[in-house]
Amino acid sequence: MAVDSLALEVPANKFEDPNTTAGGEVRASVDPRRLQTLWINTGSQCNLSCKNCYIESTPTNDRLSYISVSEVRELLDEIVQEKLGTTEIGFTGGEPFLNKDMLPILDLCLERGFEVLVLTNAMNTMHRETDKLEALHERFGSALKIRVSLDHYSEQVHAMERGPRSFKPAVKGLKWLSDCGIPFAVAGRTFWEEDEASMRSGYQQLFDAEGINLDASDPAQLMLFPEMDEKADVPEITTACWGILNKDPADIMCASSRMVVKHKGDDHLSVQACTLLAYDQRFNLGKTLAESWRPVRLNHPHCARFCVLGGGKCTA
Repeated sequence: MAVDSLALEVPANKFEDPNTTAGGEVRASVDPRRLQTLWINTGSQCNLSCKNCYIESTPTNDRLSYISVSEVRELLDEIVQEKLGTTEIGFTGGEPFLNKDMLPILDLCLERGFEVLVLTNAMNTMHRETDKLEALHERFGSALKIRVSLDHYSEQVHAMERGPRSFKPAVKGLKWLSDCGIPFAVAGRTFWEEDEASMRSGYQQLFDAEGINLDASDPAQLMLFPEMDEKADVPEITTACWGILNKDPADIMCASSRMVVKHKGDDHLSVQACTLLAYDQRFNLGKTLAESWRPVRLNHPHCARFCVLGGGKCTA
């Protein structure tokens, strides 16, 4: 059965039953392997209001509270106590550098020996922390990595997503990262109706013109993520799809990662199945990492759109 035909054969009431698809087939699930990457959402507020933000971050969206140093310390302690084997701590938002505890949190994670990845728009919130970031880089070297969201290589198209006056500050941030030697990458989007080769060529021209030391042909240095169009129909993923698509469930994000959030009003942290599903309580797997370490049923359009069919991964 061709993958394209799946959407036509499945009725409209998709993603409702956690165990069975609307077409009556067994829904695919992903068993946890090893918690390679722990994602921490530092808070849902952002300095931008992007058009298609998957987590709906804005300057006023406080649905996810800021994470504190003490809460992160408890998570790191649990990783050790439970022998989870985690090697990387990733930070996302919102904009992580809006969290006043962000630099102490980075210091703590790096001091504990973890690789650290920070997702940022590299605008003024990051620019204010350049001295402290350089100091961390001097102490911990390549263990600290930054990934900058730059949705397109042209200012006009980038601004369609992130708004006016968002492009030049981001490019300034990229130039600073390149000059100071902190390992960094760029994350772009693929919904501009351009083929991948054209996009990579366009980014390379930008990097060369601005003196930014990145190789756009390297997928680890320029990551192009599938766009998660909420209006686009996607098929549900069944157990048969692994064979049809020649996909290994071990390669799906929730096999090797979790995301910790603090929902507004809660006095505790919650562990969500992945970075894309911060609010959906169906994917709230508990209050501790150990409690969360159980199979995840692919019962959301993002599971199909981004992870299985889109091949997207948030880790480096």
